[in-house]
Amino acid sequence: MSILKLINLKWRQLILSLGCLILLIACNNSYPTTNPGVQVLKVATDPTFIPFEIQTASGNLEGFDIDLMNALAQPTAGIAKVAGFAVQFESLPFDGMISALQAKRVDAAISGITITAERLKTIAFSRPYFKAGLAIAVREDNQNIKDFNSLKGKKIAVQIGSTGADFAKTIPNAKISTFNSGPEFFQDLLNGNVDAVVSDAFATLYAIKNGKLKGIRVVADLLTEEYYGIATSKDSPHLDAINKGIATLLSNGTYKQIYQKWFNAKPPQLPDSWK
Repeated sequence: MSILKLINLKWRQLILSLGCLILLIACNNSYPTTNPGVQVLKVATDPTFIPFEIQTASGNLEGFDIDLMNALAQPTAGIAKVAGFAVQFESLPFDGMISALQAKRVDAAISGITITAERLKTIAFSRPYFKAGLAIAVREDNQNIKDFNSLKGKKIAVQIGSTGADFAKTIPNAKISTFNSGPEFFQDLLNGNVDAVVSDAFATLYAIKNGKLKGIRVVADLLTEEYYGIATSKDSPHLDAINKGIATLLSNGTYKQIYQKWFNAKPPQLPDSWK
């Protein structure tokens, strides 16, 4: 073979190789690099509701609700298995969650949201995932406030949009102060600007136990018995998968592990639905 023919052959081989490479790249780019079956579920949460939602110094989210929602997105739990979801948390003020769900800016919300008949008029809820209740918190040196009747005419602090805020409205002659987050109203209590706080019992007890609320104690008797649910819009296509996921976590022991991690106790029995 002449040198000229050899050179022409090498060029043809090089051109053919480049053509195959370009075709391979084009084929690869015609498909998404991620699994097209996985949808992102935007979940609103308020990272001030300790220990259900906590934002660490590095900006990461942790807490009971965060662990629960992440567990729901695992293939063995229900959501990912049934519909192929990944969870993307979005921090929102508690009192803005219902409007965000109604406007469908988020797909779901989890932040210790109590299931109530009033809220069910505008949004939907999953089956109950947590049994809770409201409690009265006072300064340690306060011996006058012992129960609901003791709150009459007192200065009460609550979180905007919470069931604690709704409950406080039933207290005769109470002077109610509203706040965006727990740390704010507990600080007002410590400063002596209010006489008591009406808030979630578990969150308050956890904060006291971990030294976050020095000088505050919880009055013995709970004011209410409540259930938390994962909130969605009324016509959410995700609600059935969420419910199946919660049922799976309850039956396979994952829920118990998460509960014991955050509260060091055996979880109570939960109903299949809220009534």
